[in-house]
Amino acid sequence: MMTSPISSLLVANRGEIAVRIFRTARDLGLTTVAVHSDPDADALHVRAADAAVRLPGAAPADTYLRGDLIIKAALAAGADAVHPGYGFLSESADFARQVQDSGLTWIGPPPEAIEAMASKTRAKDLMRAAGVPLLAPVDPAAATPADLPLLLKAAAGGGGRGMRVVRDLDALEEALHAASAEAASAFGDGEVFAEPYVERGRHVEVQILADAHGTVWALGTRDCSLQRRHQKVIEEAPAPGLPDTLRERLHTAAVAAARAVSYRGAGTVEFLVTADGRPYFLEMNTRLQVEHPVTEAVFGLDLVALQLRVAEGAALPPSPPAPTGHAVEARLYAEDPAQDWRPQTGVLHTLDIPGRVRVDTGFTGGDTVGVHYDPMLAKVVAHAPTRAEAVRTLAHALAGARIHGLTTNRELLVGSLRHPDFTAGQLDTGFYDRHLTTLTQAAPDAGTAALAAALAEAAPAQDAPLAARLGGWRNLRSQPQTRRYTTAGTEYEVQYHPVDHPGVRVLAAERHLVTLEVDGIRRMFHVKRNSNNTEVYVDSPLGSHTLTPVPRFPDPQDRTEPGSLLAPMPGTVVRVAEGLTPGTAVTAGQPLLWLEAMKMEHRILAPASGTLTALHAVTGQQVEFGALLAVVQEEPLS
Repeated sequence: MMTSPISSLLVANRGEIAVRIFRTARDLGLTTVAVHSDPDADALHVRAADAAVRLPGAAPADTYLRGDLIIKAALAAGADAVHPGYGFLSESADFARQVQDSGLTWIGPPPEAIEAMASKTRAKDLMRAAGVPLLAPVDPAAATPADLPLLLKAAAGGGGRGMRVVRDLDALEEALHAASAEAASAFGDGEVFAEPYVERGRHVEVQILADAHGTVWALGTRDCSLQRRHQKVIEEAPAPGLPDTLRERLHTAAVAAARAVSYRGAGTVEFLVTADGRPYFLEMNTRLQVEHPVTEAVFGLDLVALQLRVAEGAALPPSPPAPTGHAVEARLYAEDPAQDWRPQTGVLHTLDIPGRVRVDTGFTGGDTVGVHYDPMLAKVVAHAPTRAEAVRTLAHALAGARIHGLTTNRELLVGSLRHPDFTAGQLDTGFYDRHLTTLTQAAPDAGTAALAAALAEAAPAQDAPLAARLGGWRNLRSQPQTRRYTTAGTEYEVQYHPVDHPGVRVLAAERHLVTLEVDGIRRMFHVKRNSNNTEVYVDSPLGSHTLTPVPRFPDPQDRTEPGSLLAPMPGTVVRVAEGLTPGTAVTAGQPLLWLEAMKMEHRILAPASGTLTALHAVTGQQVEFGALLAVVQEEPLS
């Protein structure tokens, strides 16, 4: 394989993966080119590139999924190579061919390999022929109770879209319809297949890297079992607790899978490992994975640099370097795990993650998280000589992070990393099914956080007159003052005094830092208000709290009609329940509408049994947060 050296690289992606690829490209002396939609005009990946080309529009279908516009942008900017990152067009064989046909170097596997693995059903046939272990498929039309539970999966695409678990044959037909509709919407292909659903299985994968000269590396294992909605949350390398014989079997199967399709570049072969240690092929991702940093950390490699060198025709050494230590990655999402993982949008006022960790992100403080794209804010990675140390380091860094402006899954990540099952390496895909309730309990000591917020609010500003600042607390009125805040649905009324509080002694109080002695232990509380003073953020070793000051005179018009269904986030109405019209009788919990936001589909359920008295939503409609979608009049109790 003979190719010309790369001098200028366009990344056909956005966010943290574009920023991460640009970092390596700069280290290799390459000129970098970004593409961006209109909402991303000022995004970090645009600011990180040497040049940027606008893709007019906002929705992915009009921008990052327009291969023709991306190739046109690459040629106009003088790029000679295209890296697709992951997601969007990264696994499109057609796009790979178009890039090559345009005279550009494609940083990825051959289009034929992408095509071979694009359909999970066809990929399984190839793997069966290559001797890779597989789960036996199940014909949904012939399924019996003995086949339950079943897992329905989209034949095209991934990321948990078009996936359903079926435990009751009576629910199979509706689940097939829903999975197919979601797959068609997400990937343009509604094909769905069924296979046995393995309870408490582990999701284990093998990173591979292959060149054009016959060398294929198996770069160890990763465990990605902690998932929400079939999407990964915490990943680590190597997968803990696997016998050496099983590791070797996984490596051998992954190499066989790569050779079966004449693979080239970076890819991942994913397996399901049963509780008794039997591995089964799931799929092959013909691209770089989100979790690739843990493999980089353990092997001391830069996989993006290796992708670029392989694309230039370089040969890999006969074998990879030896792995050292353990690495763990946590995906920090703008979402609320306690509210069905509801994605969050808005301004990210602060993103500060301290400690000895790697942070890959597409955001900085002040950036806006929009509705059109995945809600991942950052990937945080810790590497250490042992698993216990890596897990402890990552949990400590996340616990000490300051993340203001949006609800995130940070507390869930910290709780997961410190959970006894996780620290013991007892991992499986049902982890959050069992532990979500305890992991999403409100952070403790919200009352103390509210006290710190009130004291900071009353502290003299740094630009106050000198006499006021020197007088400190002695200049405050002697009578207690009152402030009220809400957090996590609970209201706290704080009566604060300069010195005296039950169990608490005020040691110092400034606008942004309050030091309290709580039950004999000194604690520091960092306090920050957002720019319009609508929220107060309090961070301390006791946890992080977002407090909303309660106005003295609430707006009496801030009410909605009983039974109103409001949009829980901005998004697009992708489906309305069949036959749903005003006057329709509905039952509590019945799905009425499906709303898509930030690459996830959310069901809007009837809040009670009764009659639908109004329906304002239609398929394809863009709605804002809080928009009135429908109204259900509850049946009176007899």
